Amino acid sequence: MIVIMLGAPGTGKGTVGNLLAKQLEIPHISSGEIFRSYINGQDEIGKEVKSYVSQGKLVPDELTIKILEKRLQEEDTKSGCILDGYPRTVAQAESLDALLKRQNRKVKVAVNLSLSDDEIVERISKRRTCPNPECREIYNLDFKKPKVENICDKCGSELMIREDDNEETIRERLKNYHNISENLIEFYKNKDILYTVKLNNESNKVSTDIAKEIEEYLRK
Repeated sequence: MIVIMLGAPGTGKGTVGNLLAKQLEIPHISSGEIFRSYINGQDEIGKEVKSYVSQGKLVPDELTIKILEKRLQEEDTKSGCILDGYPRTVAQAESLDALLKRQNRKVKVAVNLSLSDDEIVERISKRRTCPNPECREIYNLDFKKPKVENICDKCGSELMIREDDNEETIRERLKNYHNISENLIEFYKNKDILYTVKLNNESNKVSTDIAKEIEEYLRK
């Protein structure tokens, strides 16, 4: 079962994707984590990835799909996986389809977490992040407060507000996301495998509820 997680920054797709992966007992794979693992591995591919990342450049599609192909050959992905952060464009989605076809697999569903831009700005502005590189837990002052004010539940580090968690930067990121994502969402809609979950900040739904809803949809 291959599941794609789509959603703008602030919709919680990483958190929901992780929960869903645990429920389905398949790995949650994010492009960022794959890149970091290869950089740490220091092999030829890792050095190539590092040459782009260290300069703040995007890793080229050809290299990304090569890395993803290696990851999808690993034992823990036999029953499937949750892909988070890839694909980002229609070209990447087509490359992914070609890769999966070679492996006699295909995307079962693309989950699109939908939340209005104004609500995303409100949500991100209340986000607090653990700066510990071994933890990186994320909190929200409305629906995921730390047990002790401003202290990470998991590692005890003092929480921080990221520099880019301000309205101007958030809206610019959202503008870029929409410019890129609209065609990708349409791509999966045309393949009849898009499942949109409409969110709002007034709902009492938490990430576990959303993940459960998606799991029930997938089990049908």
